[in-house]
Amino acid sequence: MIEHVYRRVAAARGLSDVIVATDDLRIATRVHDFGGKVRLTKATHATGTDRLAEVVASMDVDVVVNVQGDEPLIDPRAIDELIAPFATDPTVQMTTLFRRIQDPAEVNNPNITKVVVDRGGFALYFSRAPIPYVRDPRGGWPPLYRHIGLYAYRRSTLLVLASLDPTPLERAEALEQLRALEHGIRIKAIETQHESFEVNTPADLEQVRRLLTTQTSS
Repeated sequence: MIEHVYRRVAAARGLSDVIVATDDLRIATRVHDFGGKVRLTKATHATGTDRLAEVVASMDVDVVVNVQGDEPLIDPRAIDELIAPFATDPTVQMTTLFRRIQDPAEVNNPNITKVVVDRGGFALYFSRAPIPYVRDPRGGWPPLYRHIGLYAYRRSTLLVLASLDPTPLERAEALEQLRALEHGIRIKAIETQHESFEVNTPADLEQVRRLLTTQTSS
């Protein structure tokens, strides 16, 4: 799976380099075997953000993209959408993606994070619960959005974020992006049409295998 993620990320036009950060020697060996770049990190990191910050601290870069290793179907065009705001707005510190929910089953699935966005395109809140709550459906349902768990940061923002203690909302929802919001770091949210699929359960893994087999045979 890590090779699928690596090769898809490497196909993004806006990236200058791709590095796998891991504390697992088995993963590092696998990445080395298929010709990828890898950095071994400490095994004590509580989050992927902390692991990424360890690697970035010694690098001379401006913008850093964080792609989880459980995203084997990530579309390279989604990554290009993620980093585009940094080129046009020097005030943007952090970005992420979302898409409109089409399947009603996603709304109540706690493995699918929902997001609400303000009129300026910045995230207001992320939750595993259905948001927003519609008290009176007669007024019509607002768009419901699924968060796509990709992030890009200014290097300085990432290092500050990793230095902050976990926050109450972050702990309650088990969503590390809430640490940024609780500390006043605004997250620019970009709507994408590109599908993504995280592997969170054995059933997810089997579904990804079927999808990859279908793509390979088509």
